[in-house]
Amino acid sequence: MARPPLRIHLTSLGCARTLVDSEVALGGLAAGGWRVVDSVEGADVAVVNTCGFIDAAKAESIETILELCRLKTKGKLGAVVVLGCLAQRFGEEIRKELPEVDGIIGTDSYADLAKILEPLRNIHRISARPTYLLDENTPRISLTQPHLAYIKISEGCINACSYCMIPKMKGPHRSRTVGSVVAEVRRLASERKLSEIDLIGQDTAAFGHDRDRVFELPRLLRELGGLDAAPWIRLLYAHPGHVTGELIDAMAETAAVCKYVDFPVEHSHDAVLKRMNRGVDRSRMEWGIHELRRRMPGVALRTTVIVGFPGETEEEFRDLMDFLKGHRFERLGAFEFSREEGSRAHPMPDQLPDRVKRSRFAAVMEQQKAISLELNEALVGRSLRVLIDEPDPDEKGIYLGRTEADAPDVDDQVRISSSRALAPGEFVEAHITDAFEYELSGVAA
Repeated sequence: MARPPLRIHLTSLGCARTLVDSEVALGGLAAGGWRVVDSVEGADVAVVNTCGFIDAAKAESIETILELCRLKTKGKLGAVVVLGCLAQRFGEEIRKELPEVDGIIGTDSYADLAKILEPLRNIHRISARPTYLLDENTPRISLTQPHLAYIKISEGCINACSYCMIPKMKGPHRSRTVGSVVAEVRRLASERKLSEIDLIGQDTAAFGHDRDRVFELPRLLRELGGLDAAPWIRLLYAHPGHVTGELIDAMAETAAVCKYVDFPVEHSHDAVLKRMNRGVDRSRMEWGIHELRRRMPGVALRTTVIVGFPGETEEEFRDLMDFLKGHRFERLGAFEFSREEGSRAHPMPDQLPDRVKRSRFAAVMEQQKAISLELNEALVGRSLRVLIDEPDPDEKGIYLGRTEADAPDVDDQVRISSSRALAPGEFVEAHITDAFEYELSGVAA
């Protein structure tokens, strides 16, 4: 008599790239005969797909692992498996410090969990140099709303920023083919109605460069635009040094591509950029900002910055503040420098105290709040196209959505009042009636 399928629960932590890895893991498990369950309690196996990027992400991953181990000790689940970036980076430490963990699996085996987890005992699978790359035939179980799809177009990273451990956790940059990405999007569009496709990778602008030293993202955007697969195609994680005139032209000329670019500058001062080993200088970034806004009027630029990098002087920080004030990015995220063991920035001299980093982070965000409020207030009285994501769980007749200028989870949202029921994935015209730092309110037409 065949045994019933083992029940497995997966918790996904971190960014959208990790979410796609989790979708791949679940797809492979389901195809391999495992039963994917929503509740961790009572599961035969609990998997946590971890993030190991910065201290806060590591802390969240560790706390989740500890909680799962507590449930295992109480007999409420069978086994605990640590998957992904934290496992890749600190696998040996996890094995020594947490003997309750039954499996430690790095970033090269997402699609193979069904085989690796049987039999489930003392699993330690860490590749020294990850090479895994999904394709259009890789099974996936979607963890997003049905109208949204993340498409991972590459793995690993082409850059070598001194503060970052991602190349060591995820391996060298490796791109899918244009044909593979197009085939996946075509298949997804045939399976469900898509409103938005978000292209992701560690550096999407470098797509294809690992093969023939040619940036292929412009060609990919044009081919995806010709599919009519979704009204919105959004580009995330584009390194400023790889945003070319050809790419800007492709974005401007492809109607489905959102007027939105994730353009992480990290800093403005050339001395800091050099210490960061960003591979780009201020003048090149300012060229990109100017050209994007010239060729795509109304484009929303999202950026991220790091404050408190080793040796960052008051003059260099003031330069960053002036840069951000002058360019008035529509969306901005900031991070305090995280001293990552094994990175080239870890042993650098002139490490800044935490209080200085906290103060500079607060100053950046306070300045950006004022900028964001001014930009949002300028939208009051206008009619904007809004994609509905979900009904407000707490207030009847209110729906939560996003404009073209807002990526899922990380950017602003729009609260819309409507006398008729609105469906997730539906586009509506909304008359904007009020504005806040990171939110708009409006009425559906």
